[in-house]
Amino acid sequence: MKHPLPELATKDQPTQRVKPELRRFAEELADAARPISLRYFRTPLDIEQKKDSSPVTIADRQVKTTMRDIIAARHPLHGIYGEEHGNANPGQPHVWILDPIDGTKSFITGMPTFGTLIAFLDHGIPQIGVVDMPALDERWVGVSGSTTTMNGTACQTRQCRRLGDANLYTTSLDLFDSAELAAFNAVSAKAAMRRFGGDCYSYALLASGYIDAVIETSLHPYDHLPLVPIIEGAGGVITDWTGAPLKVASDGRVIAAATPELHTEIITIVAACYRE
Repeated sequence: MKHPLPELATKDQPTQRVKPELRRFAEELADAARPISLRYFRTPLDIEQKKDSSPVTIADRQVKTTMRDIIAARHPLHGIYGEEHGNANPGQPHVWILDPIDGTKSFITGMPTFGTLIAFLDHGIPQIGVVDMPALDERWVGVSGSTTTMNGTACQTRQCRRLGDANLYTTSLDLFDSAELAAFNAVSAKAAMRRFGGDCYSYALLASGYIDAVIETSLHPYDHLPLVPIIEGAGGVITDWTGAPLKVASDGRVIAAATPELHTEIITIVAACYRE
């Protein structure tokens, strides 16, 4: 396991269907976060380095504090798990996963492809996911059992079933170790196109049918769990590199694909690389 993580309460199935008010609340969190990140975007910022050498700014911290305060006021018994300021009540059956600014490197270099990620977990299972792109005025919302929407309109993955027809993305080759890079290269060599960058935006574009697959590593739960309802609700598949569902304790390696057939082809190539 690459990232030691605290245990959250887990069961095989959520206890109940997602309540509409929880979806509305998730969007309220995104509404509250957006103006804060935009206030600091493309302005001079002091940049700090976290223990893992990744950058963090005042924007990350203020967005996270704002969302945490809203959750504490409205749902004081819910847990919170996120990138900044640690965790609160992580053993509760209902937990909010927060990534205030996914793509901080994009944010601090003026690229508009940073986003705020929000997930609601019921007994460890992602039931709501939000990818909000403040600088682009775009928002994807996924709810378990419902169709994913982009700015309120239903969206769907492209029906790409062959890797040879697929547009493949990853954020950066620098994140792969040598074995992971070999696996990625084996997959991307068979793809129609490979491109880099994007962070959470790549997954959102996959949900809307613009790209077909994303392969990444070194992700944390707050990076990937919000994506699960969005990709699945758009008709796609998202798992770890073995094909197992993503959970809080997943090892950070993620494969997302537009169709089950494409996902299976990618998983098969990756598995073969690790057998060699």
